[in-house]
Parts: sequence; C-alpha cells; structure tokens
Amino acid sequence: QVQLVESGGGLVQPGGSLKLSCVASGFPFSSYALNWYRQAPGKERELVAAITSAGSDTVYADSVKGRFTISRDNAKSTAYLQMDSLEFEDTAVYYCDVPRIGRGQGTQVTVSS
Repeated sequence: QVQLVESGGGLVQPGGSLKLSCVASGFPFSSYALNWYRQAPGKERELVAAITSAGSDTVYADSVKGRFTISRDNAKSTAYLQMDSLEFEDTAVYYCDVPRIGRGQGTQVTVSS
C-alpha cells in the first residue's frame, strides 16, 4: 500500500523556521523524484521545490529560493523541506507528491504574529 505522510507543520512567527518531513512507504522511494507543493485558501496549487531520485538536483520556486531547502534520505524513505525566514505568504497546506505514485494528505503551515 502506497503511503506518503507529511508532518512538521504548525504555527510560526514571521522570520521563523519549520522543517517538514514526508515519510514514504509501499514503493521504491529511491527510484522516484519528489515534489513539495503548497496550496493556500483561494489560490492555485504551487510547486515549491523538487528533487531528483538520487537527490543530486533540486529546483525551487522563485518565491522560496534562498529560504527553503529540499532534501531526502533514501535510506529512510523520507524527504524534507527546511523552511527558513518564513513569511506570511508562506501560509498554506504543504504536500509531498511523487509523480505517478501519489500525494500525501498535507500538513498545515501558518505564519502569523
């Protein structure tokens, strides 16, 4: 059974940090690229960051470049999204997504003072 489970979301003040995790199971995690998306209320889903299967290449949305870092540990079947210098506009539900496999249920990130 394929599962992608995100965790690590929460409430944080502007300028703060959070680290999201995505634990995968039920498929050969190390064979697939992985994406982090986010969706805020009333807005379209946005691709935040992507990483290749081996973790050798990454891409970021312009809106998060320099603040967010995507990484993965294939031995643990886990991907991460380190989010620093958080801004109000980063408030959204964050999802990990593996193309052709599935998507997690999401974790809420709220940036508020």
